[in-house]
Amino acid sequence: MALSPELLAAASGLGLGLSLIVAIGAQNAFVLRQGLQGSHITVVIALCVLSDAVLIGLGVGGAGAALSRAPQLMDAVRLAGAAFLLGYAVLAARRALRPGSLRAHEQGASTPLLATVTTCLALTWLNPHVYLDTVLLLGTIANTHPGRQWAFAAGAIVASTAWFVALGLGARALRPVFAKPVAWRTLDGAIAAVMAALGASLALSA
Repeated sequence: MALSPELLAAASGLGLGLSLIVAIGAQNAFVLRQGLQGSHITVVIALCVLSDAVLIGLGVGGAGAALSRAPQLMDAVRLAGAAFLLGYAVLAARRALRPGSLRAHEQGASTPLLATVTTCLALTWLNPHVYLDTVLLLGTIANTHPGRQWAFAAGAIVASTAWFVALGLGARALRPVFAKPVAWRTLDGAIAAVMAALGASLALSA
């Protein structure tokens, strides 16, 4: 039995949403780390899902066209995002290089909720790739499904929700591996490298 046009549009949104979000990046690295640490992971997942839903809605609603006409705004977001990512890279590098900073993980301590929320929102909303991919690109492709844009958006939101839930909660399965301090140092070293590379890329493109 053939799928209805609405289901086809939703499936297209699901596929594109997964292709855009399932990649190594600042937001995913943060969600993974919080999931491994067991620190406010439900709040982090909710913030990521709600932020993506808002951004997808903006893109499908036509904000992408307005965004493409505001290059100065994108330059400002790039510089702000670069500064934040480079700062986060320094913190991650310090954790990787200083064994004493690993005691928090060994003792089960967690980052304060406000700091976690602030970091999560900054990694999401100060990332210009979010606007280029989620708002501009996804919004543009959604409009290739005339009359069914919101079915497409629903598929993309389902993809985002499934990914963040799987990444955040699925990290629990890796906790035995991260019982050893060297595993945390390796992860933080990788996060520092990713954040530094993304930050430098944003700074150079501004």
